[in-house]
Amino acid sequence: MSNDQSQPLISETNKHSLDQRPESPQRPSKFPKVNDDAGNDVVDGEEQKESVTGTMNPNPRLQRYLIAIEYIGTRFAGAQQQPNCRTVVGVLQEAFQKFVGQPVSVFCSSRTDAGVHALSNVCHVDVERISKRKPGDVLPPHEPLVVKRAVNHFLQKNECDIMVIDVRCVPADFHARYKAQERTYFYRLLSGPEPVSSFERDRAWHVPENLDLLAMQKACNILIGRHDFSSFRAAACQANSPIRTLDELNVIEVISTPFFPSISERLKSSSVVEDPTISLGSDTNHSQISLNTNEEKLEGSNGEACQEFGLRRRHRCFVVTARARSFLYHQVRLLVGVLKSVGAGDLTDPDVKRILEAKSITASPPMAPACGLYLGHVKYDLPPETNQS
Repeated sequence: MSNDQSQPLISETNKHSLDQRPESPQRPSKFPKVNDDAGNDVVDGEEQKESVTGTMNPNPRLQRYLIAIEYIGTRFAGAQQQPNCRTVVGVLQEAFQKFVGQPVSVFCSSRTDAGVHALSNVCHVDVERISKRKPGDVLPPHEPLVVKRAVNHFLQKNECDIMVIDVRCVPADFHARYKAQERTYFYRLLSGPEPVSSFERDRAWHVPENLDLLAMQKACNILIGRHDFSSFRAAACQANSPIRTLDELNVIEVISTPFFPSISERLKSSSVVEDPTISLGSDTNHSQISLNTNEEKLEGSNGEACQEFGLRRRHRCFVVTARARSFLYHQVRLLVGVLKSVGAGDLTDPDVKRILEAKSITASPPMAPACGLYLGHVKYDLPPETNQS
């Protein structure tokens, strides 16, 4: 749990009691039942309520906006509004109310758990622009750029841990959740025995073991496709079916952030500038050095390499990408837990197949913590629009 969290998170006991609310038999037929999003609390009763109150807009004077937001998940008790907790929706609604002068309701495409970050989560909100000089007069809707700047103005007066990154006007029946065609999640792992840097705390899962990238990539191929993912489904999941189609699952090694070049990397870059004939396409190119040079090394008296004083050893950084139309509750974090076990040598490819075929959560190793998970992108079928600065 993050120490900088301004308000207490909801307890696991209360959270599970919320998860287990009964299904509503009155679910509107025009919206498919989607229990999605790794790390999200998806409850049918809440979906029905949202579909009734958050989809159709009976007031023609209201403008519906699609809002893309980024936030640091460890500062919130999750995305969905909860009593007595600081949540993404709660903070966003407060900022909108300060902007437009009246309460609004925000509906998220993905209800991320406490600790789960978002590079781009998407919400919709209905806003009626009323004249402040003449309260009875309704004015033309604000331009999206005005909404973005105004809401960010109020958000940045708070904790500076959430920001609006894009705004679009959409039709009154456009629902951020049910119109989503695809969701992409990223998961960051830091591998190595060194303690996690202060700059990386609560931003990735620190694994002290040295992870085998090739083994993890092979395990991904077993899990891609349409399967019964019961082994990757938390007990609190409310989905009717465990069948999901995983369109993409891969893991790559990247430069750990924040990245600052070592002296050898700076010299290499300078050499390229001075002599353009030096190729960057070889096995010793700059990007390869950046990934594999973990520290600045000096030669000791015994001829062995030693660490220069005052320089931190870098972790190896791996990013897992999972992409699908929808996910089961905690599915991505459970998938990452298996991949980590494979990379550490605790599981093999046959073990991954056995876990998948077991169709039971008890067959899976512990799931990855929330702090390494990022909602990366929610895809919609939207008409092209000129970029706004």
